[in-house]
Amino acid sequence: MPSFTISTTHPPLTHRTTAPLNATVATATEAIRARSTTTRAAYLERLDGELERASQGRRRSGLGCPNLAHGMAACSPEHKLLMADSPAADVAIVTAYNDVLSAHQPFETYPAILRQAVAQAGGVAQVAGGVPAMCDGVTQGRRGMELSLLSREIIAMSTAVALSHELFDAVLLLGVCDKIAPGMLIGTLSFGELPTLFVPSGPMPSGLGNAEKTRIREHFAAGEVSRRELLEAESKAYHSPGTCTFYGTANSNQMVLEAMGLHLPGSTFITPGTCLRQALTECAGRRAVEIADPSSPDFAPVGRLVDERAIVNGIVTLLATGGSTNLTMHLVAVAAAAGIRVTWDDFDALSTAVPLLARVYPNGGADINHFQAAGGLGFVISQLLDAGLLHPDVLTVAGAGLDRYRYEPRLDGDALAWVEAPTQSLDHEVLRPVTNPFTAEGGLKILGGNLGRAVMKVSSLDEDHHVIQAPARVFDDQEQVHAAFTRGELERDVVVVVREQGPRANGMPELHKLTPLLGILQRRGHRVALVTDGRMSGASGRVPIAMHVSPEAADGGALALVRDGDLIRVDSVHGTLEVDLPEAELSSRTPQLSWRAERVAYGVGRELMGALRAALAPAEQGAGVGTAALQTAL
Repeated sequence: MPSFTISTTHPPLTHRTTAPLNATVATATEAIRARSTTTRAAYLERLDGELERASQGRRRSGLGCPNLAHGMAACSPEHKLLMADSPAADVAIVTAYNDVLSAHQPFETYPAILRQAVAQAGGVAQVAGGVPAMCDGVTQGRRGMELSLLSREIIAMSTAVALSHELFDAVLLLGVCDKIAPGMLIGTLSFGELPTLFVPSGPMPSGLGNAEKTRIREHFAAGEVSRRELLEAESKAYHSPGTCTFYGTANSNQMVLEAMGLHLPGSTFITPGTCLRQALTECAGRRAVEIADPSSPDFAPVGRLVDERAIVNGIVTLLATGGSTNLTMHLVAVAAAAGIRVTWDDFDALSTAVPLLARVYPNGGADINHFQAAGGLGFVISQLLDAGLLHPDVLTVAGAGLDRYRYEPRLDGDALAWVEAPTQSLDHEVLRPVTNPFTAEGGLKILGGNLGRAVMKVSSLDEDHHVIQAPARVFDDQEQVHAAFTRGELERDVVVVVREQGPRANGMPELHKLTPLLGILQRRGHRVALVTDGRMSGASGRVPIAMHVSPEAADGGALALVRDGDLIRVDSVHGTLEVDLPEAELSSRTPQLSWRAERVAYGVGRELMGALRAALAPAEQGAGVGTAALQTAL
């Protein structure tokens, strides 16, 4: 079986002949490139200036002696000698470790592992800083969820603070979940001259099946099971260190980062606490030293690695696997940090050409471990490359060319090696080839109409739910929806509108508290949809949801004009989101905004975030403070 070793001292693998680049992918990439000409050129000019300075010696060589002495004061005598008198690479570790996030708890031991691996490769590793990392699973339906999206900006800033010491030659990022990995990447792209690897922790082993977990949640929402029974089920589903096993934003981040070439090949979905996981972590440390060498052919500055082709590769993989809608914001913001302008229209155009190859919960019954066992990302990347749907000629942390990501890691005794990933799906209920996809188009749709623009996840919907037309029932928060459900007021065909949940109104929380309720109504035979300027993310299930509506109600959006009883059509087939009213009638209405739109929020730290909320860009522009600011600065 073909194999290769990730090392600059070994010859590259044999490249497989791939199909010509798909015309839609080529056109979309060129559109992004043309739109980004000025901003990308400005970014690369700045990056080249930093690389020119770095060519004079390691970055720390420009520091004064007192500066350098401070930076290495806590190092061992051996490492002080390396930093003072040799060109050894100094590798920054930026960590999002905490004990609350199951996906991040394994990172507690990573710095020691990485220091040793980097030292074996002739370098020095230092923990440069930590970033905050909150768990959306803990804060769902709570006030803290209003800090969730805002935390991405703080994480980006914290990453930049960690790297601002100008000591470092490469970066190892320890971050996985929702806003955390995108925030760390955005921050690192401000240091685009630094080669950067993400080091994943891997998913927890499979626990209670997702179908059973969902069933118990819905029975609890209907008052049919006790809280004790619900907690028992949830604890069986989320039961150990590692990423949650459903295909939400955390695993979507990981899928996309590997497809962009920022993980070691095949390293994403290896469970924690295994010998293979340990070997991959050690390899990441050694590889950071290799790609930090400007004289190496594998030198991989992150600002060059993350180019238009890498961004498109990330979007295509997201679409092909039915990933999280949150990435429609995160990838826009990441691209902007590299001077690249991506719009929702790019997602929409690519979705018409990219088939859906995976069904992982909530898009199907399998979890991410089943996906891995069925062939995993190596199979998906091979299929997409062979169909001409990915750019093969990209820079990655494993070397030049995405062909390296057709491979997956194995232990040969104690030695780590890569072998070719399965070329055929081992479970056609979970993974399929391009020639026999689940659907001919990708998992996301962009809707537009007189209510604004929105994102809709269709990969998990039954065909008869792709179009919903029903009277509106308008709410300003999740609690109001729950109260109406309890009173029996939603027992009918209904489009539930939840507004004032956008970035500027309250930080754009996820609204998963509504998922069981809407699922119950749909199961009872009602035609149901949700329209909101808030988020639902990768856990969006079988209920049709037009989310991230932009402009949001609190920023002049038409959702503020909708009234109870208005007929709304959510149509993913034709890509429309409309209220059935004459334009004159709609424009004559006065916006109905609740007290929440003008409130000063207090509690769980929300009062500290007012300036951030006010500065956030619309969802379509990445919903970040930095998105518009970075583009303006560039």
